[in-house]
Amino acid sequence: MLKLDKLPFGIALGALAPILGLVLYYFLKTPSISFGEFVEYFFKTKAMLTAVGSLCLIANIVLFTIFINGRRDKTAIGIFAMTVMYGLIILYAKFFM
Repeated sequence: MLKLDKLPFGIALGALAPILGLVLYYFLKTPSISFGEFVEYFFKTKAMLTAVGSLCLIANIVLFTIFINGRRDKTAIGIFAMTVMYGLIILYAKFFM
């Protein structure tokens, strides 16, 4: 495993993992529509935004656990910060969009 223990590295990982989770969900559940249509539907449907958004954050939970157990606290803090940020964005989108 990488030996990096830096906050920017954790922020980058925390930003990319949910996006990869969303892409993975798309390929597993809805490959019959285009990715653009899927993203548009994702943000327009409140129930899907909450459910799939939460599933995407599981990728960050896994990364956070790996880096905390590996005693790479600065990286874990970056991942946690991005998890909170994504969570707030999902809540904002759900209630105000």
